[in-house]
Amino acid sequence: MVTIIFIAVGLAMDAFAVSITSGLTIKQLRIKHAFRIAIFFGFFQAFMPLIGWLAGLRLRDFIAGVDHWVVFGFLSAIGCKMIYESFKTEPNRKRINPLNFNVLLILSIATSIDALGVGMSFAFLKVSIITPIAIIGFVTFLLSLVGVFIGDRFGHFFKNKAEIIGGLILIGIGLKILFEHLAGKGV
Repeated sequence: MVTIIFIAVGLAMDAFAVSITSGLTIKQLRIKHAFRIAIFFGFFQAFMPLIGWLAGLRLRDFIAGVDHWVVFGFLSAIGCKMIYESFKTEPNRKRINPLNFNVLLILSIATSIDALGVGMSFAFLKVSIITPIAIIGFVTFLLSLVGVFIGDRFGHFFKNKAEIIGGLILIGIGLKILFEHLAGKGV
């Protein structure tokens, strides 16, 4: 359960960072704006692992002997990507309206793609998916809601740091799974 919560927090960092940016760009922020963003991000962050888990069920038997390496690879790659993305600069970035349905849909999908790989990892580890997706969706919803208000108040200070922390959490979880498996095998 603790590992799932850490995974949820790690996955939610992209959405949290985008929520902060959204809070920065929305003039005259209202509570309904923050809830709209948080609902979109929370839903997609919960839905993507379900898709990944269903795909992973099909592949699980083929990679059973190396599943711990696959999970480690997925989580580490996602974590490294998040850290790398945190250092990218976006000069002269055009302001977008995060409340526009199409923009919000694209942002929701883009911030939840990483969760697809995590869902596959759950299938390889033979983890039931209901509890993880509920926790991932709820944590993302809460962090996104808070992120919009942080963005409105404090702006750019948090965005990159959230992505770095999320990436480090996912890498750490990948290492934990790998080491637990290797220790169980006596390697």
